[in-house]
Amino acid sequence: MSEYFRPIIRSEHEIPSNAQIMRGTAFWFTHAVKLSRNSESEIVLAKKIPNHILDKITKRRPKICRISFDTPTIMGILNVTPDSFSDGGKYSTLNAATEHCMSMVSAGADIIDIGGESTRPGAVELDAAQEISRVIPVLDKVAKEIQVPISIDTRKSEVAELAISSGAVIVNDVSGLTFDSQMAEYCINQNLPVCIMHSQGIPETMQNAPKYKNVCLDIYDFLNEQIEKMIDSGMQRSNIIVDPGIGFGKTLTHNFDLLKGISLFHGLGVPILIGVSRKKFIKTVAGLKENDDRVPGSIALALFARSQGVQIFRVHDVKETVQAMKLWHSMSSYSPGDFNAS
Repeated sequence: MSEYFRPIIRSEHEIPSNAQIMRGTAFWFTHAVKLSRNSESEIVLAKKIPNHILDKITKRRPKICRISFDTPTIMGILNVTPDSFSDGGKYSTLNAATEHCMSMVSAGADIIDIGGESTRPGAVELDAAQEISRVIPVLDKVAKEIQVPISIDTRKSEVAELAISSGAVIVNDVSGLTFDSQMAEYCINQNLPVCIMHSQGIPETMQNAPKYKNVCLDIYDFLNEQIEKMIDSGMQRSNIIVDPGIGFGKTLTHNFDLLKGISLFHGLGVPILIGVSRKKFIKTVAGLKENDDRVPGSIALALFARSQGVQIFRVHDVKETVQAMKLWHSMSSYSPGDFNAS
C-alpha cells in the first residue's frame, strides 16, 4: 500500500454529526492520521479516507463461534507448559489445568486459549508429539465441562488437527500461518476461525536485534498479505482475527509504537487481538522487581488498547481484566442519573 489511515478513535457520549461510527460499538472518529512510507504523516478528515478502507474500519465485525465483538472479548490463557515466561509449570497437571480453566470461565472469560509449547523469547521448538501429549488430555477433559469456545495455540497442523478433534474450535498461530506449510490449507478445508499473528523470526532467535523500516506499516502489510492469501485460497474474511504480536520480535520501542498506533489495524477489516499480559517490557517500564507485579501494568495497557477499539484481549488475569473493562465502559457511557444514589 502507498497510503495508510489510522483512525483517531473516541468514545465520548456526545458524537459529532460528521463522525464515522464503528458499527456495533460506542467508538467513532472524525479524523485520521494518513501515513505513508515516503512522506510525513498528516491528520485528515475521516471523509478523506478511501471508501474501501473506510468500510473495513467501520463495518460491524461478524460473530465468530457465537462471540460478538461489540463488547470486549476476554481470552483466558491456559499454558500447559513447564517453561512459559509467566506461569510455566503452574498448570501442567491435568487437575490444575482443569481447575484453572473452570476458574477463568467463572471469572468471565469468553474464550480459553490452550497452548502446550512455550513461545517465550529464547524458547526452543517442541516436538509435535510432546505438544500433543500436553494439550490433548486437557482438551478432552475441559471441552466437556465448559460452554465457551476453546482455541488451540499452536504453530503445527498436526497438533491443530488433533486439538480440533478434541473440542477446540479456533486456531491461534503465533507464526501467522508461516511455520507449517500445511496449517493454512487445513484451516481453510475445515472452515476454521484463525488468529493470524505477526512474529519476526522464531521464538529461539526473535529477540536478537529485531529491525523494521516502519514497525506499524511493516506488520500491517504482513497481516494484510496473509489475509488476502487466505481469502484467495477460500477462507472467509469473517473467519479471521489478527494479532500484531506484541513482544514477538520487537524491542520495547517497537512494542510502544505498535500500541500507540494500534487503531491502524482496523483497516484490515477483521477483529484485532492484543496480547500484552505480563510481558517483560511492563516490568522494565514500571521499574518492577518481581515478575508477579505486572498485573496492574497489563490492565493499564489493555484499557489503552480498548480505548482504541481493540476487540480481543489475551490475558492471564481474567477476573481483574473483566472488572477493569466493565468500569471503563461504564465511565465511557455514563450519563448523570444512570445509577441510583447509595
